[in-house]
Amino acid sequence: MWNLAVAARLAAVQQVHRRPVFKAKCVTFVSLMEIVKCLHLKARGEVYPCSEVLRFPVPDDKVDWAVPWTNYNPVDYTAPALLKQPSWADPPYRDEGELNKVLKFNQLDGDVDRRSHTGKYNLINGFPRNPCGRTGLKGRGLLGRWGPNHAADPIVTRWKKEDGKTVTHNCSGKPILQFVAICRKDNKEWAIPGGMVDAGEKVSATLRREFGEEALNSLELPEAERQGVKELINLLFEAGEMVYQGYVDDPRNTDNAWMETVAMNYHDETGDSVGKLALHAGDDAGAVKWMDIEKEQNLYASHTHFLHQLVKGKNAHW
Repeated sequence: MWNLAVAARLAAVQQVHRRPVFKAKCVTFVSLMEIVKCLHLKARGEVYPCSEVLRFPVPDDKVDWAVPWTNYNPVDYTAPALLKQPSWADPPYRDEGELNKVLKFNQLDGDVDRRSHTGKYNLINGFPRNPCGRTGLKGRGLLGRWGPNHAADPIVTRWKKEDGKTVTHNCSGKPILQFVAICRKDNKEWAIPGGMVDAGEKVSATLRREFGEEALNSLELPEAERQGVKELINLLFEAGEMVYQGYVDDPRNTDNAWMETVAMNYHDETGDSVGKLALHAGDDAGAVKWMDIEKEQNLYASHTHFLHQLVKGKNAHW
């Protein structure tokens, strides 16, 4: 089991450092203690994604940085594409002296938000240190930013219906909630649509953009139809419920770079708006569909845990 003392400290820090990202009619935060079991499992997977690189094995009792481990020797890996210094990524470096401009961690650095939802993270020899512990790999891996890499995940839901009536589960007797799910092209796993927050972009804009691009293929629609879809999304996304804000157990995480997200729920209670839209996979999605939410699902990263928190709040079937 992941170290509970670390979780307690992080939960306390997160309680103090939570910062609003935009207005919402109903905001619910997931306690870090409630997702402790999902932290740092996928981030310690043996083979790093999209590579043949093997992580240095990290047992559960050695995840916590506070636990001494003199033999810890993480593999150093940054994807070759990042070494070409694309505009959306940070520069590579082994020493801060190599940088033309020192990166400003734990603060807004121009248009890049280097703050963490978990609070202030430590810097070791000029490199950010993953606040949730060891991963067996240092460098940036596939992630563009040193430190937190911010994403936004829109969870669009409706009640499952047949012949106009809400369907309840035979065992629990509770109504079944459905969400818009995409199948990722990179690893074929089902996931909540979402993506990275661009530099200078508001999270609210990212949520709208990513849902339109991945679940409705808005980039390929004719202009007139695209505007209609945009208006419908804007109407649904006027207000939502925050399901989670913080660290994500993502297989791309490293000791020096990690994923964080804001997961928002936009519920179509009657099924008359987005619930009636024809879904079309686009951008990073290979497929898209309305999927029943249930306990047996194995989704990408921490997405199953986000959905569990959501159904508890709506008293839906799990």
